[in-house]
Amino acid sequence: MPENIIKDRSILNLFTREQVIANFLMLVVILLWGVSFISIKIAVTEIPPITMALIRFAIASLLLVIILRRVEPGTKVEKKDILLLSLGGMLGITLYFFFENIGVKLSTATNASLIVTTIPIIAIILELLFFPSNLSMLKVVGVGIAIVGTYLSVTANGEMEFNSKNFIGNLFMLGAMLSWALYTLVNKNLQVKYSGLFLTTYQTVIGTVCLAPLSMVEYAQWQPFSLTAFVHVLFLAICCSVICYLLYMYVLKHLDVVITTLYLNLVPVVGVVSGYLVLNESVLPIQIFGGLLTLLAILIVNWDQIIQGKKYKVI
Repeated sequence: MPENIIKDRSILNLFTREQVIANFLMLVVILLWGVSFISIKIAVTEIPPITMALIRFAIASLLLVIILRRVEPGTKVEKKDILLLSLGGMLGITLYFFFENIGVKLSTATNASLIVTTIPIIAIILELLFFPSNLSMLKVVGVGIAIVGTYLSVTANGEMEFNSKNFIGNLFMLGAMLSWALYTLVNKNLQVKYSGLFLTTYQTVIGTVCLAPLSMVEYAQWQPFSLTAFVHVLFLAICCSVICYLLYMYVLKHLDVVITTLYLNLVPVVGVVSGYLVLNESVLPIQIFGGLLTLLAILIVNWDQIIQGKKYKVI
């Protein structure tokens, strides 16, 4: 009897107060990141996509620098890491949002949300290219299923339409996902030396600086924009780029990486639903099927990692 009581108590203690809070905060993060595609879609109707990214991350950079100076005032960059740190900023901020904002402008928020599911798969493919020893049959099956799912989500009707604006936008979104996957590889060694806040702050600043010259190609399109568009940019900068990141850091301290990865798979679900409800965007059944195939592939690969007793992290 005493042993049963101890077991019952141990079950209750599986979920601490911090873990309950972390799960709630992760749901908030998923909700905000999921609806961010709506704000991007609305903002780029008035503000050119690269210029919009520049304004967003100029605001986010200022806030992150203020926070970093209060939390980690003494942290400095080692000279040998400057090049890698800069590359991460260009991949994770400059190129990622260059591709994403143009992709959302040309395509739909719903399509963009579906294509987000390719991030883990692209990361896995890159991992297999650089570390072929990690190859397993389950991974091969998972990647194969993901390729089919991605094809269906991107092409929409199962056929390549090279003249379709949506299709070109979808390709830009794939470019964004590739940039993010490369960003995670670049940051693998840096994450051991520096905190997440430090990396995000400095790479956001570097990425923003690199966005400035790119935005000049949109100079002819610059014009006054509405308060509504600016509010959406503020939402993206403050809520999605700063607050969500700080919440996500808290979550990573209290929840397993596998759990947070599975949570991230809900981002496209929120994006598709919000795109339908807010923008009245339609999504074809074959696209939903493609997205489900990609999610299935992610689950297969995660299961493979559990079997091998390893942790696979996608940021």
